[in-house]
Amino acid sequence: MRAFVTGGGGFIGGVLVRRLRERGDEVVVAVREPAAAAAQRLAHQGAQLLRSDLRDTTGLAESMRGADAVFHLAGAYRVGIAPSERRQMHDSNVGATERVLDAGIAAGVNRTVHVSTINVFGNTRGQIVDESYRRDLRDGFVSWYDETKFRAHEAAEARIRGGAPIVIVQPGGTYGPGDHSTVGAQLAQAHAGRLRYLALASVGLNFVHVEDVVEGILLAHDRGQPGRAYVLGGEIARLRDAISVAARLGGHGTPRLTVPTRLLRLATPVAPRLGRFLGLPPNLDEVIRASDRVTYWASDERARAELGYKPRGLEAGLADTFGDRLAA
Repeated sequence: MRAFVTGGGGFIGGVLVRRLRERGDEVVVAVREPAAAAAQRLAHQGAQLLRSDLRDTTGLAESMRGADAVFHLAGAYRVGIAPSERRQMHDSNVGATERVLDAGIAAGVNRTVHVSTINVFGNTRGQIVDESYRRDLRDGFVSWYDETKFRAHEAAEARIRGGAPIVIVQPGGTYGPGDHSTVGAQLAQAHAGRLRYLALASVGLNFVHVEDVVEGILLAHDRGQPGRAYVLGGEIARLRDAISVAARLGGHGTPRLTVPTRLLRLATPVAPRLGRFLGLPPNLDEVIRASDRVTYWASDERARAELGYKPRGLEAGLADTFGDRLAA
């Protein structure tokens, strides 16, 4: 198979490129800067690099001709961004998605896998929803990331209604070796015994190992039904529970100190001006809205039933992440 991949230099995308190459697929990866270290790692795995910022639909379509599949993973993930960064995130998450999907259609690609997110469902308020769930837009969005990923998901659905052979996957909170996200950093600190306190740890995620996400992406391509969406999860839990597992695997206790959300709110006025000196994001209020007692919970039963998706649980996944050996 000849695969065209966007976002190959990212956390999930890098694993996808490796897996495609391991199974013998020819891989073309669109990269902004071929000389960058992340791009060169892909080249060393045998991927062909294509310089592209995903802004030229016609050029993308030409590059995709002859491809059997497109895997679209490119996008921006940050919560708590400054207003000045919103336009760039919108183009990265919505504009690029529209252009890549349209290019795949124009090139006559047999199948495109659009990698969306469970965040599209918004705050599920403790419910475990499925792919048929539709959020109440009157509630608004908890973050700019939340809104732009929702709009990108809508763009994919609109093209599906037009007959495009697109399959959507919606990963949960993805972790694993090489995860440099805020959640990933907290899990690593807990495992090392260096996490001193909990903050906004009530957020609920469907924790899924990056290798399982990539396996789900490949299964969606190989077995998925065009027009369908598939949640890719692992284990539903709150962040504090995942931190406890990571700490226990590392031989440490869970931090006893919890920073009250009301204290974090007191810092929101100074975050735009002093955030970079205090280690705070520019928009701390957005981080609180997206995390405090919010759940992003969705069932992956459809992927298990229709694709044969078999993710590992949280303990096994974190043990793999940190190189721990579980008792038999």
